[in-house]
Amino acid sequence: MKSSSLVLALSTSFALTACATLGTDEASPVQALSGTWNVDLRPSLTDAPYDQPMDLRVERTGELSGTFYGSPILAGRAGTGQGRLCAAWRTSDNSGAYQHSGCLEGDTIVGQSWSEGRNFVLPWTATRSISGE
Repeated sequence: MKSSSLVLALSTSFALTACATLGTDEASPVQALSGTWNVDLRPSLTDAPYDQPMDLRVERTGELSGTFYGSPILAGRAGTGQGRLCAAWRTSDNSGAYQHSGCLEGDTIVGQSWSEGRNFVLPWTATRSISGE
């Protein structure tokens, strides 16, 4: 009797551990934003190219980290709603804080940055970097 109870307890424990482990390996939709991006920061599409790199790392929980315009992301979150995948994050430089946000549209992030200290909002787009760029 003790032996069958022990086997049942161990089997249940193994099954619960296996289920928990399987769930943690699955990708979350928000992780589609992870990667290296080329951000087009031209004020006008007729201006000369002005691209800057952006590296995003998104955890399953939606926590976002990385770098944008050479500055570390200080805080950020990604989430889904209304059929869209979006993120918002904060960086800073000598002029103060910047608030950034963007949503994935196909293979492009369509976003904007607000600099309170420099008094501007700049729309931008970002495409995934191709290895070697």
